[in-house]
Amino acid sequence: MEDLFTVGVVTTAHGIKGELKVFPTTDDAKRFKKLKEVIVRSKHKTETLKVESVKFFKQFVILKLEGIDDMDAAYLYKNAELCVTRDNAVKCDKDEYFIADLIGIKVYDEEDNLIGEISDVIQTGANDVYEIKREDDSLVYIPAIKECILSVDITSGVMKIHVMEGLF
Repeated sequence: MEDLFTVGVVTTAHGIKGELKVFPTTDDAKRFKKLKEVIVRSKHKTETLKVESVKFFKQFVILKLEGIDDMDAAYLYKNAELCVTRDNAVKCDKDEYFIADLIGIKVYDEEDNLIGEISDVIQTGANDVYEIKREDDSLVYIPAIKECILSVDITSGVMKIHVMEGLF
């Protein structure tokens, strides 16, 4: 299972005091208000930095991190990923899963026939859609709705589905 979750990507510097303009990749951008630190993965290094302040501007988060104190230093972090550990991630509700934990899960139908493996999760707004890669490299798509998803066991890496008529 993945231990780091990306919650945002730095798009550029913001202002002259070292703030970062971040595009959030999490469902709830307000979660940045609760972060005390983030793991910053840039092309140069990976480091853990303390969060000094958080503001919101349109669809972006403006983040001030300890040790990044001017515009030039902030530009070095352009395109860096901001990550949190599993312990600092937002807790999932019942029947919710981290996308990173779903990728690679084996999908079986009700008769224990292997359908394939989850290769992507597409977020449509209404409901997620699981892209399943079959053994012949073809792709099938399953809506993440209760009528289709019978059970998910992240620990064993298995999902059971009901194949609705006309799905494949």
